[in-house]
Amino acid sequence: MARGLGFADVRRIAAGLDGIEESTAYGSPCLKVNKTMIAGIAINKAAEPNSLMIRMPIDQRDELIAEQPDIYYLKPHYEPYPCVLVRLGKVHRDALKDLLTGAWRRASAEKPRPSRSKTRRPVS
Repeated sequence: MARGLGFADVRRIAAGLDGIEESTAYGSPCLKVNKTMIAGIAINKAAEPNSLMIRMPIDQRDELIAEQPDIYYLKPHYEPYPCVLVRLGKVHRDALKDLLTGAWRRASAEKPRPSRSKTRRPVS
C-alpha cells in the first residue's frame, strides 16, 4: 500500500503553476497566488494530522464531502471559510492536482491583494 502524499508532494504538484509562492501562515507552510493562500497544512487542533486545507467554493466543498467523506472533510473552525480539508494519506495525486489547479485558477483571476507591509513616512 502507498504511503500517501505529504506537503512535499503538494509543493511538487503546484510547482508547475504560474505565480505560485511558497509562504507560511500561522507558522505553517502554505502556497499563495496573488498574496492569497490557496492551500496549506491544516493547523487547527481539530484537523486530523497530515491534512491539507485547500481553498474552494463552499458549494463545491459540500459536494466533495458528500461524495467522498473518507478523503474530504471539514471541522467547525473551517466551516465559515471557502475551503475543504483533504486527507493527504488517502487522496489520489490526480485529484489533488485538480483541486490545486482549481484553487490556483480562482486566485489567479482575482486582483492581487495590496501588500500588508506598512511604509513609514519620514518625520519632518
